[in-house]
Amino acid sequence: MKRIFGFLLCFVFFSQFQAFSSAFQNDIIHEDFNLAVYRDLTHHVTIDQVIKKEFTPVKTNIFNYGVDHSIFWIRLTSKRNLSFVNHVVFIDQSRLDITEMYIEQQGNLTEKTSYNPFSYAERKFTQGKVFQIPDSLDQGTNIYLRLKGKENFLTPISIISEKSILSTLSLRGTIFGFYTGIMAIMFIYNLFLFIIIRDKSYLYYIFYIFAIWLTQVTIQGYSSQYFWDEDSAINKYSVVLFSCIGLIFASFFTLSFLNTKVFSKLWNTLITILYILTFLDLIVLFAFSINIAFIVMQVLTLTGAIFALSAAYFVYFKKHFKPAGYYLVAWSILLFGVILFIMKDYSIIPYNNFTIYLLQFTSSIEVMLLSFALADKINFFKKENEIAQAQALNASLENQKLIKEQNIILEKSVKERTEELQSANETLNLTLTNLKDTQSQLVDAEKMAALGQLTAGIAHEINNPINFVTSNIKPLQLDINDLKEVIAKYEEIDLNKDLKPQLEEINSFKNQIDLNFVNNEINSLLSGISEGAKRTAEIIRSLRNFSRLDETDTKPIDLNEGLESTIVLVRNNIPDNVKVIKELGNLPKVECQPGKINQIFMNLISNAIQAIKSKEVQEEEEYLTIKSWYLDQQVKVSIKDSGIGMTEEVKHRIFEPFFTTKDVGEGTGLGLSIVFSIIETHKGNIEVISKPNEGTEFIITLNVNLP
Repeated sequence: MKRIFGFLLCFVFFSQFQAFSSAFQNDIIHEDFNLAVYRDLTHHVTIDQVIKKEFTPVKTNIFNYGVDHSIFWIRLTSKRNLSFVNHVVFIDQSRLDITEMYIEQQGNLTEKTSYNPFSYAERKFTQGKVFQIPDSLDQGTNIYLRLKGKENFLTPISIISEKSILSTLSLRGTIFGFYTGIMAIMFIYNLFLFIIIRDKSYLYYIFYIFAIWLTQVTIQGYSSQYFWDEDSAINKYSVVLFSCIGLIFASFFTLSFLNTKVFSKLWNTLITILYILTFLDLIVLFAFSINIAFIVMQVLTLTGAIFALSAAYFVYFKKHFKPAGYYLVAWSILLFGVILFIMKDYSIIPYNNFTIYLLQFTSSIEVMLLSFALADKINFFKKENEIAQAQALNASLENQKLIKEQNIILEKSVKERTEELQSANETLNLTLTNLKDTQSQLVDAEKMAALGQLTAGIAHEINNPINFVTSNIKPLQLDINDLKEVIAKYEEIDLNKDLKPQLEEINSFKNQIDLNFVNNEINSLLSGISEGAKRTAEIIRSLRNFSRLDETDTKPIDLNEGLESTIVLVRNNIPDNVKVIKELGNLPKVECQPGKINQIFMNLISNAIQAIKSKEVQEEEEYLTIKSWYLDQQVKVSIKDSGIGMTEEVKHRIFEPFFTTKDVGEGTGLGLSIVFSIIETHKGNIEVISKPNEGTEFIITLNVNLP
């Protein structure tokens, strides 16, 4: 496909070469006219004034003054009497700000206006300027042209027949259409590849193609004819703008395609600096001066071409990246075309349709070669991938061979090792069983320790109210006996005898035993017994909450009751200088395992009391604060003490099994581990806030309903 396309391209090129070289053979400007130029630096010289000025003779009809924004007056003086048939002055430049023509003949001065040689065309003619001249000119007739360029001044001027210019411009339109077709095909083709492959190189490339085409469209004047007005702002900036955009995307494409970030850090840095400077040039274009921006753009374009060729040369010859070869040839051809294109502006080579469109022709070849380079890049990586896959396959086969050889050895080793592992596994299972038994015994020991602490507290708590009862029974029996004697005396009264002496005897006995005192004492003793019984009932009621610590049934309970019960049971262990502060909120019933939750309260409150007792220097009043509150479908319980506190290291380890800060024999280190396990079972959370010598606060969070 590539060979066929190249053959067709060469065929078209060589079939048109004769037409290219003969397009201006009937130009009579050198044969019949003397040429001269006057440079107006002030921009204010009029036609009447310039006639009197001294002009500088020139020998070429290609007026090239570079980036010069003076107004140039071109004078064409007829060498003899001339006769024409429909001849015109053709100014072959579309980028002119000022184009005026005057004819001075026989003392008469006439101004001419340009026209569209394609009289049937509705659009404005913008590929240059065409002025009609009289069919006859006397010897010494002067034709004055007042011209000013937009970016630079490069203006070929010809005097040819109208038929010849129509033929030439039609040929140029065909050539440019062919060029546009090539660029459109390359644009669509590479856009399609980008959509499929998603390689950024293709994206940069299609933007580069579009920018280059827009630049050529603008230079040739077709943009003003088909897209925007000749006097519009975009037409004013278009050449520099599209050239800079093309240079930016060419830089992006070069960085991506040549993979300079990997192959060459130096060229990656230089090209990056290049496109940054190009961005700055765009700022200069819009903010400062078109002239300066144009000069900078030319310098950057030349620098970019050198950088691109150098980077491609390095990557191709030094890093052996084959697709860079296409890139190197493409940019070499374009640079060759640029050199020839510039040479025709200085009359080093002929100025004709071939040299005019040489830049478009070489840029077309460049675009196609770069497209081939992208395709070759895919093939390059495909081949590398295939080589890598083949190497991987060979390595895999070699590995399989080694694996088969090793399998025999391994099977024997595995068999021996399996026997060892089975023996070790039996040992580990026995050890694990022993560990589980030990852990179970430790947990039971923790429970027994808690139970012993609980029992001691209960014994002390029950002892006080029971003493109330036992100490009051004996006096109460004596008082009841006295009452019985009084009652017995009343029963012994003989109604047949005189009652008065009998009643006096009874009254005497009542005075003897002080009956009023006995009655008061009975009430006091009964009140003491009642108080003791109530306190005993309270302790028993609190004890009921801890009667089944291992039950697994969940039920809704009031956590405040559990807290109250726990405080009652540990009250005997609370030192006299510790003030218990209760701030219990209004709580909903929480779905939980009651015995387990009470075990948490018991462990945490007991630890708080021990922490306060462990302080070397006791305050006059220490405190133990117990709070509960309800927030966002959760119940929170805080147990805070003014004890010794703990360090960050201890805080991070307190829930580890068997970790304890107590002396040997004072604890198993399982209490807080059990607390954490119970809370985790209830899908709750426990938070520890503590600093050394500033006390500790445990905050428990439980959901009202278990998830």
